[in-house]
This record gives sequence, C-alpha cells and structure tokens, in this order.
Amino acid sequence: MKIGELAKQAGCPVETVRYYEREGLLPAAVRDQANNYRRYDHSHVERLTFIRRCRALDMTHGEIRALLQARVEPDASCESINELIDAHLQHVQARMAELQALERQLIDLRGQCLAARATRDCGILRELDQPGDVAWRGPATPASHLGGSRCGHEESPLLPHKHA
Repeated sequence: MKIGELAKQAGCPVETVRYYEREGLLPAAVRDQANNYRRYDHSHVERLTFIRRCRALDMTHGEIRALLQARVEPDASCESINELIDAHLQHVQARMAELQALERQLIDLRGQCLAARATRDCGILRELDQPGDVAWRGPATPASHLGGSRCGHEESPLLPHKHA
C-alpha cells in the first residue's frame, strides 16, 4: 500500500508517517523500483497504530521505543513494561496536581475582579502587576518527564513533538 493508504488506515496525516520514519519509530518502507513510491504492508499499519495509541497516552518517543522493543521479545519478562507504565502514571499524576494548583490560582485571580470596570481598576491586572514572590503562579516548567507542557499540536506535521 502507498503512504496515503497507510495514513488513512492509521487515522493520521501522511506527514506523521514520514515523521515517525525519520524518528526511527516506524521502519522505512521499501521503495517501488518503477516509481520510487514508498510501499507499506500490514505490519506498518499495526506498528503505526501501536505508536499512535502510545502517543494518545502522552508517552515519549523513548517510552514508545522501549515498548516496541518489548514487543519483539515475547518471552522476556514484562516487569520493565510495568515499571515504565508506573513511572508514566506518576508523571501524569504529578501533572494533574500541577494543573489543579493552577486552577486554584486562576480561580483566586478571577476573584480579584468580580465586576466589569475600567481596566485601570481591574483587580486581576493589579494583582498581576504586584512585585515580589511569583511562586503562587506555579513552576515555570512542570515537573514532568516531558520537560515542558503540551503545546496542543499532537501529531502536527509542522511542529511534531520530539521526545527523548
């Protein structure tokens, strides 16, 4: 099958297929001698679907590589897989706690301006202008294995997530 059909079966853009090939997560396709088109088979569909499921769980490329490696060692212990998921779960829980703290801070900030008024009298702007400790605003970068927050462009062909 051609790249467009693979992308369609996996439910992703063609650029995502190319991106995962460049990243080494998806094996390169055989090129057709007649027209140099990439040719994929069912194993590519299965692997790409697996990768996309992992990405939907916000796993890094490194985590995905570890899981892909485990798939080719069917007689090995799955202890490392359990540890990987446990660690990933801890990161997700930490991010959730950070987001809950952020929510509380935003609720408190919103409480500084309960009525529409001139911006010179806006309690939110006044609070944000206060010098001093900014710790209440939370950490500059989340304590996450991703090293930063999600950008909202999952699987974007222009701005793909590159994780270790």
